Amino acid sequence: MRVPEAEFTSYYGRPVLKGPVWKWDIAAYLFTGGLAAGSSLLAAGGQLTGRPALRRAGRVTALAAVSASAVFLVKDLGRPARFHHMLRVAKPTSPMSMGTWILTAYGPAAGLAAIAEAAGVLPRHGLLGLAGRALPPIGHAAGLLAAGTAPALATYTGVLLADTAVPSWHEAYPELPVIFAGSALASGAGVGLLAAPPAQAGPARRMAVAGAALELYGAHRVETRLGLLSEPYRVGRPGRLLRAGRLLTVGGVVGALLGRRSRVVGALSGTALLAASVLTRFGIFYGGVASARDPRYTVVPQRERAEARRTGMDLPADRAVPPAV
Repeated sequence: MRVPEAEFTSYYGRPVLKGPVWKWDIAAYLFTGGLAAGSSLLAAGGQLTGRPALRRAGRVTALAAVSASAVFLVKDLGRPARFHHMLRVAKPTSPMSMGTWILTAYGPAAGLAAIAEAAGVLPRHGLLGLAGRALPPIGHAAGLLAAGTAPALATYTGVLLADTAVPSWHEAYPELPVIFAGSALASGAGVGLLAAPPAQAGPARRMAVAGAALELYGAHRVETRLGLLSEPYRVGRPGRLLRAGRLLTVGGVVGALLGRRSRVVGALSGTALLAASVLTRFGIFYGGVASARDPRYTVVPQRERAEARRTGMDLPADRAVPPAV
């Protein structure tokens, strides 16, 4: 007689996988990294189209956000020297290694671009006057460099999560970079809508539409495409966070498009987009953590893949999967 099929349980009810050791500060790091990237793209758009309010807001926000990212990352690493040690090698197959180098390239560029905004308050004569004349072209080049690095900064964290063994992150590897790219654009647009007058906010509105489209498409895919592994994104705290993020994203985009001439409506729309980006990042983060805690999300998909392989090879059931002992 054949041994009955085993249930998806684990010894003493403990998880099959060791769950992520990351805490809320890494979820916040996901948000601030995306905010920095989106703000640099906003600043470059303002720089190239002659919109100083957008340029200034984007550059200053990018520096503040990447500084916060460094604080969250060092807090997770435990001590700053560990970040420095990661620069000893460059490993293209490691999202963590590549992310370290992306931050190293992006941070100084974003910093120089933000410092260049101080040129207007420096004296016109002497050494400070010379610095004031040199800063704008330096800031122009640094702003474009930061914007060129921003797409990698916005998306590498999605690749990093998908590269883990956490079930609902790993299976969502095509969607996570899309969601994070959209969230970054939407948060950068939120900064522009908050800081710029309506006459200069055109690029921010277009960014909001593009970012919302990517974010909503990716979020819909992870909640519907993954089968059982979509469940952690629909239920509990992650489900509530993602649903609230969707509502705020839609509301922010609608307000940005309909309130083109109102500074108040633009500011409210920008706030909604920023809040939506926070909720989306935390929802994705906690959804993955929840999938690692329940052995069902590890065992059931493995059995489904084994059954699919058995069916594809047309093997007898007793040869495809060894009996549980």
